[in-house]
Amino acid sequence: MVVRRERKVRRQRGSRLYGWGTIGQHRKSGMRGGFGNAGLHKHKWSWAVKYGAGHFGKDGFVRPAAVTREISAINVGSLQYLIEGKVIEKDEKGRAVIDLAAMGYDKLLGGGKIDFPAVVKTGKVTDLAKEKVLGAGGEVVVVE
Repeated sequence: MVVRRERKVRRQRGSRLYGWGTIGQHRKSGMRGGFGNAGLHKHKWSWAVKYGAGHFGKDGFVRPAAVTREISAINVGSLQYLIEGKVIEKDEKGRAVIDLAAMGYDKLLGGGKIDFPAVVKTGKVTDLAKEKVLGAGGEVVVVE
């Protein structure tokens, strides 16, 4: 590693001003036009237009939390893992009865595949999910 004993700062360690004089030179913000984002609407406007695009103003619309509700959804392909290892009731035809609303799910989506017959009770269901469950010999019951 190179030892830099002869750097200017080594000679200036005993002073208080490091070669910048006594009256505020290199200390305040006058030379740079203000601290931080000062002057972006005034003397630094051309910089703001070129490099700070999108700094000012608002963009888009945020819906209030009172009218939004998170929908908890599950795919058809995940039904197998959802009931694995649990005691599930069966109907008279021997099909597993899965109550998604009781498990905290609002909607059944059509991702994945199902290879066992099941009666699925849910609040909402997509057309593809319904088609896959019916194709496996099951049934979809939409509950309010």
